[in-house]
Amino acid sequence: MGKYRVVSEGTMVPVPGGKKIEEIFGRVHTGNEDFSLAHMIAPGHWSEPPQTPAFGELTIMVRGALKISIDDEEIEIRAGQSLWVEGGATVHYRNDFDEEAEYYAICIPAFSLELAHRQGD
Repeated sequence: MGKYRVVSEGTMVPVPGGKKIEEIFGRVHTGNEDFSLAHMIAPGHWSEPPQTPAFGELTIMVRGALKISIDDEEIEIRAGQSLWVEGGATVHYRNDFDEEAEYYAICIPAFSLELAHRQGD
């Protein structure tokens, strides 16, 4: 690979619950293991299992809101806000609202199911 890479579209990653994940950079779409970037749309009243990932995750909200439990604390982030969660924290993302939540997630190192350590997997 050269000094740069242009990506015009991502790869849709199938997940249950109606959430849309389009990986733009990462293990699935570009083979990059250093970081991943994904565009996400979570429908209203969506939730995923809690996880204790071996990667840090930056969430950048575009529209809507998410409720996020981090270890024993619960927070809410809305459009225009961003959140960094260190790897090793137990985190639970969910959209408790009627409106879709649209956001970008950057994971360092790149997301993989094996590194996510989702409860129930």
